[in-house]
Amino acid sequence: MNYIEGKTYQEERALYNIKDTVVENCRFAGEEDGESFLKECRNITVKNCYMDLRYPMWHVDGISVINCEMTGNCRAALWYDNGVYIENCRMNGIKALRECNGVTLKGAVANSPEFGWRCRDIKIRGGKIVSEYAFFGSADADIDGLEFSGKYSFQYTKNLKIANCAFKTKDAFWHAENVTVTDSVLDGEYLGWYSDGLTLVRCRISGTQPLCYCKNLKLIECTMENCDLSFEYSDVDADINGAVFSVKNPKSGKIVADSYGEIILSDSKYKCEAEIEERNKNLRRAQ
Repeated sequence: MNYIEGKTYQEERALYNIKDTVVENCRFAGEEDGESFLKECRNITVKNCYMDLRYPMWHVDGISVINCEMTGNCRAALWYDNGVYIENCRMNGIKALRECNGVTLKGAVANSPEFGWRCRDIKIRGGKIVSEYAFFGSADADIDGLEFSGKYSFQYTKNLKIANCAFKTKDAFWHAENVTVTDSVLDGEYLGWYSDGLTLVRCRISGTQPLCYCKNLKLIECTMENCDLSFEYSDVDADINGAVFSVKNPKSGKIVADSYGEIILSDSKYKCEAEIEERNKNLRRAQ
């Protein structure tokens, strides 16, 4: 391996096309305002570096980024990369991660609108992400222990496995396919609309109008808090602990809960035949 240590770079394409190199304790900043300083590199490790310039790590094959800081000026930091490992980094630029394959995030802290778009083969362990549009169009993810806040997260995603997470987000999982969320907190409005194959296991769900227009929706031992107008026009199989504030016109399947504040079976555009059961009481069928 080659080593570059303790240097400051500010010019454009400062370390363009390097390979088999460790870059440590370097600064990428300065008045020249150069961009793309680690573009088209192969098999590199970047440790304890400060990045304050645009578009640094594009078209890289094999990169580990450890204990680094990417400022708000470090826009679009990692795009079109393969084999990305990010550990204990702070990622503050807009669009910090996009169109990458084979991504691992461990203990990363990101504050980045439009984070993680159209990525594939993603593994996340711990960390915290704040993003307005996170993981749009991404697929094949294994996420554990993530704390997320923002809006419009995980839209048009496929093949996600999520566990032990806390999400505060609206419009999460819209149009998502084949997603399983286990032992997590989902707090936000309009959860999961238009999803297909969304499964929630032992999750705590809160927010208005969740889980409408869904196909192949499953809830297993979940709780719902202040969830009104739930399941409208959804194909649903739900086993819910405790009460549901209100249910409106579920399309098909079966919903079982301890109690319901209100069941609304009127003004339906579609034929709705879901069974709505209150434990230990008579079964009610939508009309």
